[in-house]
Amino acid sequence: MKNLKSFYILSIFLLFSSCIINNPQPEDCVVQTLKIIKITESTSNDIVFHDNGTDFYYINRGLERGLNLNTLNTKVLNKTVTLHLPKLFLGTSEHIAKLVVENDTIFTEFK
Repeated sequence: MKNLKSFYILSIFLLFSSCIINNPQPEDCVVQTLKIIKITESTSNDIVFHDNGTDFYYINRGLERGLNLNTLNTKVLNKTVTLHLPKLFLGTSEHIAKLVVENDTIFTEFK
């Protein structure tokens, strides 16, 4: 019984640690192309991009990184963008590691 409990605790720890995005690289990402129809600010200074469905994607602390909503609305709104989204153990994150519009990199975490 004690070994089973330890197994569950370790499994939960590994599951949650696989959701932490730390220094994403291009080979660790899924590339997705979509049209952005709305851009908003979240309560934690994230910038949230909404597609024409029910999905949304975000730049973590984007406002703290010097991005501006007015500029993004001009460059990104109602345009088709290419997003690099980190892969997770159980799928793909909504965290944007790189945002490109018409071959112009608007944001990147890649070094």
